[in-house]
Amino acid sequence: MSQIKIYGLRSHLDPVKAQLSDVINSCVVDALQYPPHKRAHRFFPLDPSDYYYPPEPGRTDRYTIIELSMFEGRTVAAKKQLIRLLFDRIDKELGISNLDLEITIFETPNHNWGFRGLPGDEHSLDYQVNV
Repeated sequence: MSQIKIYGLRSHLDPVKAQLSDVINSCVVDALQYPPHKRAHRFFPLDPSDYYYPPEPGRTDRYTIIELSMFEGRTVAAKKQLIRLLFDRIDKELGISNLDLEITIFETPNHNWGFRGLPGDEHSLDYQVNV
């Protein structure tokens, strides 16, 4: 299970939502062996008055935050691969530089998730979590 939140300035995020979702999904599929159809992305386009971020050298108004919530169980190597793929593909395909991208992975036990009427640990999944 994974759910992904994407935050950015409305003026930048709105025009690239579909393409960014496709790129993120391709990275999750490749790094975590996740089924392509299990996409759960939520976009949070913000007005400048609602989005303060540190003015690091080289950072622009394309600054984007990606938060991934997922079941525990992926290896450190798989999560690092996911982060590397996100940095690489988002830069190459959308022109959002690594200086303008921050990624956080939040992991929780599957019994802390609820979906389709059951706790997560009571579901039979059609994919592996331990990759």
